[in-house]
Amino acid sequence: MVRILSDSSTLLSIEDAHKQNLDVIPLSITINGETYKENEEITTGKLVEIINEGHMPMSSQPAIGEVIDTYNKYKNDEIINITMADGLSGTYNSACMAKNMDDNSDRIEVVNSKTLCGPHRYLSLIAASLANEGKSKSEIIDILNDLIDTSISFLIPKDFDYLVRGGRLSKTAGKLGGLMKVVPVMQLEEDGKSLKKYTVCRTFNKAIARICDYYLSNGIDENYMIYVTHACNIEMAQNAKDVINSKIEGADVEIMELSPVFTTHGGPGCIAVQTIKKYIS
Repeated sequence: MVRILSDSSTLLSIEDAHKQNLDVIPLSITINGETYKENEEITTGKLVEIINEGHMPMSSQPAIGEVIDTYNKYKNDEIINITMADGLSGTYNSACMAKNMDDNSDRIEVVNSKTLCGPHRYLSLIAASLANEGKSKSEIIDILNDLIDTSISFLIPKDFDYLVRGGRLSKTAGKLGGLMKVVPVMQLEEDGKSLKKYTVCRTFNKAIARICDYYLSNGIDENYMIYVTHACNIEMAQNAKDVINSKIEGADVEIMELSPVFTTHGGPGCIAVQTIKKYIS
């Protein structure tokens, strides 16, 4: 049997993942002297409350020992571990190191999703479904690689300071952006390793419209999933969904709350807009 593993970038809790025949290893958050496993011991809402009290969070990847323990749970099975984008986290490298320490490493394949959050969740759930259908490890990996190439992600931060702290925006650019009251749109590079500036708009709606224009120019239609994820900013997420539905005919848009780890990097109130092609058997 093929077992599917992933991490909490999928926005799935351990319990919800198990319902889908999927194992999720949580990333962690440290804030105010305490460390929590995201989605298990702390919610995004609670994290934002602590941030608003004046504390700043830090995130960390799963310990390599946890990854090894999960591999060892399925010693007689093949494993596909779908990690969040290499470069945005050390999760991929830890998964590879744990694989190399396994007595039968050939049974394990680590897949760099080159994405996170909505598309990462979609890839992991599709893989679990394919495994349940009896697809082989190589068949599932081929399908995943085809889908990974279709993912396009954007981020709209509410607070520039979080991108500056994460090294994704210079201090000068962050200060100027805050003073000008503009809406920056960051795009995830194709290799998934870093964010780059895509555009700057005067209003949030114009920013979402620009993202839609980019999607339309790249053939995004009803055959793609579009995810709008937010860090405790449901009103703006719904607003984004409305703009997308008005611009892209037949758009299949799902709103979800971002995880504590992504909120640590994108900042409270941030909005991510992501897409990935639907799998059709």
